[in-house]
Amino acid sequence: MRRWFPIVTAALAALVAAAPAAAADPSGAARTGATAGKAAKAKPVNCAKVKCIALTFDDGPGRYTGKLLETLRENKTTVTFFLMGEHVDKYRGTARAIARAGHEIGNHTYAHPHLTSLYDGLIRDELVRAQDSIERATGKRPTLMRPPYGDTDDRVSGIAAELGLAQILWNRTSRDWELRDSKAITKRVLKDAARNRIVLMHDIWPETVAAMPGILRSLKKKGFHVVTVGTLLRGRELAPGEMYPLTGWR
Repeated sequence: MRRWFPIVTAALAALVAAAPAAAADPSGAARTGATAGKAAKAKPVNCAKVKCIALTFDDGPGRYTGKLLETLRENKTTVTFFLMGEHVDKYRGTARAIARAGHEIGNHTYAHPHLTSLYDGLIRDELVRAQDSIERATGKRPTLMRPPYGDTDDRVSGIAAELGLAQILWNRTSRDWELRDSKAITKRVLKDAARNRIVLMHDIWPETVAAMPGILRSLKKKGFHVVTVGTLLRGRELAPGEMYPLTGWR
């Protein structure tokens, strides 16, 4: 029995050491970090010459985001994530994996309120707290934000400008929060796919994450390059507070 005691002791120590990491990030990103955290290594894309579409994911990170990162890595695809500060605090390892994989990150407020219903100070607090959470997790402060529900006005634009944040909305939405069915989500995204469109999706829904392999395959067959919002803009830098796109919301 004595021969086995050091081996058993070492194994128990390893399990104890690993436990805090898993508990701190219930999404499983700690378990998939060796793969999901690697850069997607997507080839540079010139959207002036090829057909591009930007898929964007709101409300994360969440428990299914790690699986989405694996799918994106396997397809050598980078996208834009608009992260909620309180979810970043809960899934900090996942937020870090998103950044390590080369995806674009934007601010989606701290707790997802209707910004237009808040006093100026609370609007500022929502955006600043999210900026701080994202910077703690990834080392970078976003320059893009997406107002929850698309609710924005002159006050929101002015405060976003103060904080150096441009506002990114969308042309089409997957309506995944309503459909909650992978086949229906896939059908809607592919039906609405068009050059230079920004599509709203959510990585907090398992049906959306499950639909992504088929969506990426089908978009590729249709000649699309899935890119980040920054790539879609072809190097154009939006001014702080500026809203893009201005039309085509649906």
